[in-house]
Amino acid sequence: MRFPFLLLASTLIANPAQAAALAPAAAKAQIDGVVDRNWAELEALYKDLHSHPEVGFQEVRTAAILAEKLRKLGFDVTEHVGKTGVVGVLRNGAGPVVLVRTEMDALPLEEKTGLPWASTAQQTVGGKVSATMHACGHDVHMAWWLGTAQALVALKSQWKGTLVFIGQPAEEGGGGAQGMLADGLFTRFPKPDYAFAAHVGADVAGAVSVKQGVATSNSDSFRITFNGQGAHGSMPDKSIDPIVMGARFVQDVQTVISRQKDPQKFGVVTVGSFHAGTVGNIIPDNAVLQLTVRSFDADVRKVLLDGIVTTAKGVAAMSNAPAPDIVHGQGGKSVVNDSALAASSATVLTSALGAGRVTLEPEFKPGWTASEDYSEFVNAGVSRSVFFSIGGSDPKLLERLKEEGKPVPVNHSPYFAPLAEPSIRTGVEVLSLAVMSVARK
Repeated sequence: MRFPFLLLASTLIANPAQAAALAPAAAKAQIDGVVDRNWAELEALYKDLHSHPEVGFQEVRTAAILAEKLRKLGFDVTEHVGKTGVVGVLRNGAGPVVLVRTEMDALPLEEKTGLPWASTAQQTVGGKVSATMHACGHDVHMAWWLGTAQALVALKSQWKGTLVFIGQPAEEGGGGAQGMLADGLFTRFPKPDYAFAAHVGADVAGAVSVKQGVATSNSDSFRITFNGQGAHGSMPDKSIDPIVMGARFVQDVQTVISRQKDPQKFGVVTVGSFHAGTVGNIIPDNAVLQLTVRSFDADVRKVLLDGIVTTAKGVAAMSNAPAPDIVHGQGGKSVVNDSALAASSATVLTSALGAGRVTLEPEFKPGWTASEDYSEFVNAGVSRSVFFSIGGSDPKLLERLKEEGKPVPVNHSPYFAPLAEPSIRTGVEVLSLAVMSVARK
């Protein structure tokens, strides 16, 4: 059977006003049937990956599992693209090339969810042994990525084109997308006409958000070393105290946000790491701070970056200290969704999932404050792309936390634990429907 929405001319997908003609409910029903048949495998994969997380560029076991799963589905698979990346290609006649991407890496974080399959794994990160956890939801992403591949293979009579399924390393620390591109991702493999990806978040499980235009923030990082002069804790006058400099910087850098940045535009400067000293009675020689910086607007980004450098140098000068060592590491640029494709995708998803589950966020609304190096693929020449947001939180948990006045565990929290079944199923539905809506028979 052919689905009516797959038979329309290509102009319908590009024109949001005409997208109302799509009727993808039949496609969703068949996709759900594939998920039902493969659910035991998808759940087992999610739990296994959650229990065995691997940080950026160390995803050796993870990549091997994903590669083998794709091979069994008939994909032509290449491993070690950009170190640990995986690329699977499936050709199904003449048609567009469509990329579907998942991330594979975990975070250096101790898990506190209490799940029966919680991680107790450890890996060496930055020269130190650290607990590791899939605290951002990439384990869920890999499961819905595989489920999408299974659905599209099962329904290959309903679409035409070429699939490029990417298992990307090192999204969290950055460098993974750039590494795959540098290793010939778009020259060794078909260059995509369309690209889709999705991220699980703390919204209610099964909810889908589709953003037009800017979807995620710019990301920058800093490593700032304040150089002082060590001394005995009882003789502070003999020192140049780098801890005082660091503490002053943590306070003063926030005035860049409150007094220099346009208050109506988004910008965040967070000091996430502050390391100095060994014991209480020694003033150390230096203090090392690590920052993350987020913004949407290019002008705001410049204000923040310049303000951080000026503040750090000023703090050192106030203490008659040498100039600080400042290393600026760019994380990723904003992910920008194709607005017309976002609108038509939202229409398809609303028809399939119901209006109560799908929200289309217009261009004038701010994007999501988190960042994503998925933007590297888009900026490398993908014609049209959409990055979706999918909720993963238990609605009963959300209600209870609201009543108790407690915060909801979000991505990167040691308590972040999306509901597997609705999150993975929704991801498969969203990505499969998105691909089928552009790769029409």
